[in-house]
Amino acid sequence: MVPVMPSGCRSIQGREETSVRAAGDGRDAFDFSVPARLADAYRDNRAAVTAVARRVCGADHANDVTQDVFVALWSDPEKFDPNRGSLRSYLLVLAHHKAVDVVRRETARLAREQRVDAETSPTPAKVEDRLLGDEVATRVRSALATLPVNEREAIVSAFYEHRSYRATAQWLGAPEGTIKSRIRSGLQRLRPLLTV
Repeated sequence: MVPVMPSGCRSIQGREETSVRAAGDGRDAFDFSVPARLADAYRDNRAAVTAVARRVCGADHANDVTQDVFVALWSDPEKFDPNRGSLRSYLLVLAHHKAVDVVRRETARLAREQRVDAETSPTPAKVEDRLLGDEVATRVRSALATLPVNEREAIVSAFYEHRSYRATAQWLGAPEGTIKSRIRSGLQRLRPLLTV
């Protein structure tokens, strides 16, 4: 007696079984560095992976998590072991882990921002403090003027206009990782100029 599979599973299982028989030992059938195999895996599993990511970390991050899952499959295909379960199960677990990581990062970022906001509550300034603050501000402006334009824009957006990395990236039309790199390198250039 042949078990009856749900209609959506029959084609996926049939394709995997055909690939395994054609590959001899079965490992070559799961070489996702081959573009056609990765494309098949993406086509068959993208919606389910995105749904898990959306459930865990929300719609804003779901597409990024989906991309991370398939990049991980492409760059490290040997981590998938067909003897331990189906490809879909592996991808869904991976999506869940990556989405939880996103939630943790965002929670930590929000907590940091709230802590900084609480620590910088306004207090009345003395005249000496205001004068010193003006002098420091002048030094900072002068130091910022020495930076390359792309680093200066990223730092001003993030620190003076209080934009997040993501908002700064959207405002400047650059990837978020590039913005982080520009800020990091700009701050490294500023450090020797501002230390007394």
